[in-house]
Amino acid sequence: MTDEVGDAKRALRRELRTRRRNMGDAALAESTERLTAHLTTVALELGVKSISAYLSAEHEPNTRPFLNWANGQGIRVLFPITRADGLLDWTLSTDFETETEGLFGLPEPVGEILSPMAINDVDLIVVPAAQIDHTGMRMGWGKGYFDKTLGSMARRPPVYAVVFDSEYVESVPSERHDQPVDGVVTPSGVHTF
Repeated sequence: MTDEVGDAKRALRRELRTRRRNMGDAALAESTERLTAHLTTVALELGVKSISAYLSAEHEPNTRPFLNWANGQGIRVLFPITRADGLLDWTLSTDFETETEGLFGLPEPVGEILSPMAINDVDLIVVPAAQIDHTGMRMGWGKGYFDKTLGSMARRPPVYAVVFDSEYVESVPSERHDQPVDGVVTPSGVHTF
């Protein structure tokens, strides 16, 4: 990472974390309802039988109602489990109330651990992001887990990032290792690239 790009990313992430913490409860509730509707539409249009999705933390766009819907529809849901070596293991869980704290303090469901290769069988990948630009370039939160995972997949299903409306922007600082996504889901809609 060049110092200039790295510094820009770090500053932008700090600003975005502050913005997310300052969102009001009413705005969060409204965004959750809309995000759930849009994620459901994506899953139905793609006819998914299996997805990979993250378990949202307190100040992230809330994926939990969508995950409950998917579970209720019989869709197999894989969740990422962080490893110290920078890779992701996966777990299946239908009990989103039982969770543990992952390596970086983020929630992870409790379940049988599957290998990093388990993601190769899903029909849709839903990833967190700090920002997404209009070309589909994703800026994550700086650990590189999803960039490594997406970059190593020989056959990648559609990948959609979930962000708030203000985080879907004209451009994001990026580097060679950063992985683009196929679409972004915001409270105001779904954008595909």
